[in-house]
Formats: sequence, C-alpha cells, structure tokens
Amino acid sequence: MTAPLIEGYEVVIGFETHTQLATQSKIFSRASAAFGAEPNTHTSPVDLALPGTLPVMNRKAVECAIKLGLALGSHIAPESIFARKNYFYPDLPKGYQISQFEIPVVQGGTVSFYLGDEKKTVRLVRAHLEEDAGKSLHEDFIGQSGIDLNRAGTPLLEIVTEPDMRSSAEAVAYAKALHQIVTWIGICDGNMQEGSFRCDANVSVRKPGQPLGTRREIKNLNSFRNMQIAIDYEIRWQIEQLEDGHAIRQATVLFDPDTGETRAMRTKEDAADYRYFPDPDLPPLVIAADWIADIAAHMPELPQQMAARLMQQYGLPEYDAATLTQSRAMAAYFEEAAQACGQPKLASNWIMGEISRRLNQEEIGMEAVKVASGQLAQLIARIHDGTVSNNAARQVFDALWAGEGSEVDALIEAKGLRQIQDTGALEKIVDEVIAANPANVEQYRAGKDKAFNALVGQVMKASKGKANPQQVNALLKAKLG
Repeated sequence: MTAPLIEGYEVVIGFETHTQLATQSKIFSRASAAFGAEPNTHTSPVDLALPGTLPVMNRKAVECAIKLGLALGSHIAPESIFARKNYFYPDLPKGYQISQFEIPVVQGGTVSFYLGDEKKTVRLVRAHLEEDAGKSLHEDFIGQSGIDLNRAGTPLLEIVTEPDMRSSAEAVAYAKALHQIVTWIGICDGNMQEGSFRCDANVSVRKPGQPLGTRREIKNLNSFRNMQIAIDYEIRWQIEQLEDGHAIRQATVLFDPDTGETRAMRTKEDAADYRYFPDPDLPPLVIAADWIADIAAHMPELPQQMAARLMQQYGLPEYDAATLTQSRAMAAYFEEAAQACGQPKLASNWIMGEISRRLNQEEIGMEAVKVASGQLAQLIARIHDGTVSNNAARQVFDALWAGEGSEVDALIEAKGLRQIQDTGALEKIVDEVIAANPANVEQYRAGKDKAFNALVGQVMKASKGKANPQQVNALLKAKLG
C-alpha cells in the first residue's frame, strides 16, 4: 500500500523508546530502582559518581535485554561494549552517561502489528543497555531548581527503529505493539505516567522520491493520545515551514499537552558531539549461548503465537483473539473462564464488552478485575442453560462487581431473576397478552412485524422480564398462526 501523502508530502517517522527494566536495583549499583521515594533517598556512591567508585553490571538487566531480543527475532551479541556518552547537564552526576554505541547487546529484529486490516512491520536497528539520568525539579522551587538523583542509574533498554512509519496512526500502533511485548514478557511495567515507557519520535517530511528530510525529535511522549497529537502537530508545522520557504533545523522539541503544540528545546546533537569512547571501568559484556538457550526455554508464549492458538483451539475470530491477547492477564482470564463454562465465544464477548467497559470506566487494569473468571464462567453457564436472560445476567454481573455477593446462583434467587421454566405458566401469560391486545394481533396478521415486537414486549413486561425471549417468540408465532 502506498504511504498516504499530506499536502503533497510524505511523512517519515522513527522511534527511540526508553524502556525501564523491571529490576529491583539499578544497573550499576545496589541502590533501589523503585519509583516514588523522597528525592535523593535511592542513591549510592556509584550513582553519585563519588571518587573511587566502580560500576558493576546488573545481571537481571542483561537477562531482560536477552528476553527482548528473543521476542523480536533479534541477534543477541555474544560480546557487546559499554561506552561513555559525554554531555553536561545538572542531573548527570558523572558528566557522562554509560551506554552502548558501536556494539549494542540487541541488534536488528522487527515489531509487527495491524493498522486496520493491514499488517505493518517496523524494523529495529538496535536495543542497547544504558543508565538513566536524574531529574531536574522546577515546580516546587521558587526562583531555583532542584535535582533528584533517585532515577540516576536506573536500568534502561533503548529500542531504536528504522524510519519505517508513515503516519501518526502507524507510529501509535507501533508504540502500542512494543508496549504490549515488553509488558507481556515481564521486562517493564509499562507505566507511562511514571516514565517507565518513554517514547521519542523522530519526525521529518519530504516530497515523494526525495532524500530524507531533516528530522526533529519529540522527547518523552508519555501517553498514546499525546503521541498522536504531538506528531500530527509537528507534521503540520514542518510542512508549513517548508511551504513558507524556511529550512528545517535538526532539533530536540518538547510537546505541551495544554496547547497541543511542540516547541524547540535545543539544537539536536549528532553522535560525534557526544565523544563516545569505551568505558574503561567496564569489561565487555559476554553472553554465553547456553544462557540464551536457558532463557529461551522459559520464555512465555508470545502474543501473536497465543492469538493464533486461541483461534484454533477455541474457534475465536481473529479480532477477538487479537483483543484478548493485549495483556497476559486478560488472556489468562479468558482461558480460565472459557474452559470452565465451555462457551468460549460468550466468554470473549463478556470480557471484550462488559468487563473492558468497567475497567476503562474505573481506570484499572485486568489485574484488579472485580469479577473472578470462575464467577463469569458460572454466569455464562446460566445464560446458556436458560436460567437467566442476558438482561438479568447483567444485573447479576453488576452485583458481583459491587461485591454484593460471590455466588451466582444465590444472587439469581435473591434478586428473583430466574427465567420462567414452566411452559404452562408462560403459555397462560401469552394467552392473556393476545386477548388484551386485539389491535396488535390484527396488525401482525396483516403483515406488520412491529406489532409482533410489541406483543413480545407485553409478554416480557407481564412476566417481569423472567420469560425466555426465544420461548415467547415461539409461543406467540404458534398461537397467532
């Protein structure tokens, strides 16, 4: 498919994603990597760059890098090098950042996803290990700034793509797919508000067939919504500049969510400006083949693999399988419910519908779902065997979610929601409705379907919603000829 053009320009987007790794301690010290502590309480002499301190590699961080490489089909370098990236900023105690440059630990790989019905694949250049910097604080200080070094030394895996994306929608879809992978394999908690998953978008525009344009890097996009707004604004801004005869200067820009605009922060540096050289305090990182094999043997089933299995094993449509595998928690919940009730499509419908709606409404994750998979399975079984209608089942679900009870059958009885099973009793109600609504009966016999629906509604009303709609339809049709 040809990339869409905006006012005659082709958009080119590449991503750099800083993924905070799920380790208890920092990448080169034993200081805690936990979020939210009082400023400068999670630090160590290594993080503060005190004289005489030496970095020691965190094995868990390397394991996380190997997991990502395996998940994305990348080459995992048997030997990689740490370098010093030199720049001066108040929140960087050493005056340099320990990162990887010439030989990163993860090389190549791809991330695939669907944009609508079209499958897209974004190529990765690399993923390299590095330490995070501290944080400058301005809002709590009148006329001055403070520095919090709690984050300094937190382990990051920077994941860099080729400039393969051609729209903001494609960029957001890529970011969501990557977010799904790193949380699925357990190397990152994915909390964008806390900075665990920070995306930088490199955006440029060009006329079709022309060389790549000058890029501007939008830093630290911390939500998928802001990501799309920021990229769209930057695209429009660059096109307007070029149309007005101005050249685009390479720069780092920030996005202001209040105005929906990007603004230049500083001129963008190139690699040469950082004066990379191998870190003399760290030996090469050597990864043995048997270590990779051991990690591979314990890797979880990946989202696309699981989606294919759910389609085959449970007969789910592709859309359902893709939705249910957005998180491992949701996929596990579905399988537990489907196996317990024997109705996988109904289980899928409830999870994608009522449960997802509640999770979004209360802004909670699947881990905090308030109806257990076993409870949902029991409720679905009662719908399937005709004990309750769909409307009654929603009332039971509401009660379960609110904690009014834990037993589905007990709630059905307590709320009087059991459908009428006695055919004789239901037939009596149908006869009474037919007798009381001669006009609707005549209209139905004259070919007006709306009149039949009105009669069904009257039966349901008379039964206080306890009649089985399928039985009502069958009885009415039989009696009305």
